[in-house]
Amino acid sequence: MKIKQERSIHICLLSDTHELHNELDVPSAEILVHCGDFSMFSRNMLAIKDFNRWLGELPHRHRIVIPGNHEFFLENDPSRRSMLSNAIVLINEGIEIEGLHIWGSPVTGRDGGAFGIGSPEKRRKLYAQIPKNTDILITHGAPYGVLDSAPGSGFHSGCRELFDAVTSIRPKLHAFGDVHGSYGIFHTDHTTFVNAALLGPDGGIDKAPIVLRMERK
Repeated sequence: MKIKQERSIHICLLSDTHELHNELDVPSAEILVHCGDFSMFSRNMLAIKDFNRWLGELPHRHRIVIPGNHEFFLENDPSRRSMLSNAIVLINEGIEIEGLHIWGSPVTGRDGGAFGIGSPEKRRKLYAQIPKNTDILITHGAPYGVLDSAPGSGFHSGCRELFDAVTSIRPKLHAFGDVHGSYGIFHTDHTTFVNAALLGPDGGIDKAPIVLRMERK
């Protein structure tokens, strides 16, 4: 007997937990995505090992993690992705899961942090590698002008080259973090944008993971 596959799938999104993962109440979903900054500048390797333990105890069928600008330990030695054995780690690469094409990048436009690329031209070349059939784009950095500005601020910290890539590719979902003050969801005709950064202004977790339902192909 062939079991009918559900047409929709639930995706749980979170980012910028900065070693506070144990404080989270994580909703159920088929896929969990962490958009980076699970450490504090990679200073505490025991906390990173504990993050991997925590991932392994979650019930989600698939767990995807991309690094953020705090994950120097992965920038310096990509083989250390084996420390996150309970997740799929994406560093400028893609994977197909549950019929969905997913591509992830830890890059931001800031020099100084892990995976920072200050050159707009180099970022443009990187994002040109994103497959045109991408359904879910996961980045640590935000696209320019979309959930990339703290409340009351006119400063946009997102990347113009990333925004251009997203508007060209038109993924169903673009999930990211990095900008702590811009947590939320923004819909366009083609793409749902989610800033899933959970860290609040006082240094604690003050937001909840976001769950979305997507239709399979």
